[in-house]
Amino acid sequence: MLTDKRSEHVFRMVRRGRRFNRFYRQRLLRWVFFLAVLFFMCSAPFALKFFSRGNLESRAFNVQEGKKLTSGADKPRSNHTRRYFPCKIGFSESVTEVAGPMNFLNFSKFLLDYIELEDIPSTTNFFEPRFGGHQSLQEREKSFYAENQTLHCGFVKGPPQFPGTGFDFDEKDRTYMNNCEVVVSSCIFGSSDFLRRPTSRMINDFSKKNVCFVMFVDEQTLLTVSLEGNIPDNEGNIGLWRIVVVKNLPYKDMRRTGKVPKFLSHRLFPSARYSIWLDSKMRLQADPMLIIEFFLWRTSSEYAISNHYDRHCVWEEVLRNKLLNKYDHMAIDEQFLFYQSDGLTKFDPSDPNNLLPSYVPEGSFIVRAHTPMSNLFSCLWFNEVDRFTSRDQLSFAYTYLKLRRMNPQRPFYLNMFKDCERRQMTKLFKHRQLSPTSAT
Repeated sequence: MLTDKRSEHVFRMVRRGRRFNRFYRQRLLRWVFFLAVLFFMCSAPFALKFFSRGNLESRAFNVQEGKKLTSGADKPRSNHTRRYFPCKIGFSESVTEVAGPMNFLNFSKFLLDYIELEDIPSTTNFFEPRFGGHQSLQEREKSFYAENQTLHCGFVKGPPQFPGTGFDFDEKDRTYMNNCEVVVSSCIFGSSDFLRRPTSRMINDFSKKNVCFVMFVDEQTLLTVSLEGNIPDNEGNIGLWRIVVVKNLPYKDMRRTGKVPKFLSHRLFPSARYSIWLDSKMRLQADPMLIIEFFLWRTSSEYAISNHYDRHCVWEEVLRNKLLNKYDHMAIDEQFLFYQSDGLTKFDPSDPNNLLPSYVPEGSFIVRAHTPMSNLFSCLWFNEVDRFTSRDQLSFAYTYLKLRRMNPQRPFYLNMFKDCERRQMTKLFKHRQLSPTSAT
């Protein structure tokens, strides 16, 4: 009897152990299933992003006609942020003249005049004056010839009964600007940046006396910088900067408005021989006369701009602008297709006949002699920004190559220097990022 009881007890323990194992095995399976589902849900977005990455390129180039353009940006990108450094520049010890070498201005000579007034066309019932004017495609094509001509180049007004087209400033400032021979200029519109003064100790007394440092701002920006403690003195100066307040801005897009002082310094400073442009996100850290001597006089150039630090083909620049939503995609497509139909091709770094070392500039720093060819190029580049998108890096190569192609007997001496040299002359900051349409 005792043996039977023990056997029954053992049997019950075994059955209870089996039920116990079965219960916890089911719970364990449920937890494993739950964790597997959770892992799948978390990893799915990354998997989709990974497998769709190869199609981003073709999707970015879809245009309204259903065509697809092939991108040249096939190189893989590192997950780590690349760093770029300045490089040494062999500046002269000093420059004590403004005129430059005797043979420096031996460039193409022709006369340019500018359209300042447009009448109402007889073929339309609606007319709205535009700062850039209403340039036809026929006028645009003709303007690329380096010859005596009158062309659109901003500051176009309508008939007297219409309001002005903008970029107005005080006559006192106009008088000051008319007397400038060498200019360093920048702009801040829409409070897009902090006011950054040139590094005074790096600029010699000759430049401080003979160079005009002009910062264009709108009334909103003037109020903002004043609240930050930067108040103009009685002469309108904040440090080396002469503050010129612009009223009646010509464009709603602050970036496009910023192209007026960037490209049209020969219009704003009619007596100037040379000008240097730097974006407001940068601080000048080199003497302007030494910059002009090194990049223009020493290389016998009339225009100097650095290549982009990372991209060299317009195809890459188009893709990048669209991936980052820098501008309306359809507007970029329209501009890009127009340029391709007019002969723009991909940049081939192995081609020894390239007219430029890169088709994409880093347009934040420009050094210019105000020669006829330099002034014409600046007008043409501005007209492209006025007609198409405000992303000037998209139109630089097309404008330059078309100008050279249509004037084989008139050379344009453009010096595209290394981006590391630009970094040596300036200190780069981030934008204030108050507005998506900040001026750059």
